[in-house]
Amino acid sequence: MEFHIALTDACPGPDVIQDAMFDVDPNAVVDLDMSGLVMRISSYVTVTDLIEILRQTGWTVAPQQVAQLPTICCGGCSG
Repeated sequence: MEFHIALTDACPGPDVIQDAMFDVDPNAVVDLDMSGLVMRISSYVTVTDLIEILRQTGWTVAPQQVAQLPTICCGGCSG
């Protein structure tokens, strides 16, 4: 799944989130959108698990801050 999270003043950098995500999903991808106002996270975790991982980094994220997008699949991995 892909998640978009609006940044807040208290959010850590993408590298901190990437490290935390790697502990759960080594294939997770974390980056910022072009505006620099939205963090994008691609991972297999659920919204609930994602929020918990973010909270463990010190970033308090409310469920309504997380927009879950459908997976963008090219079909190349046959899965």
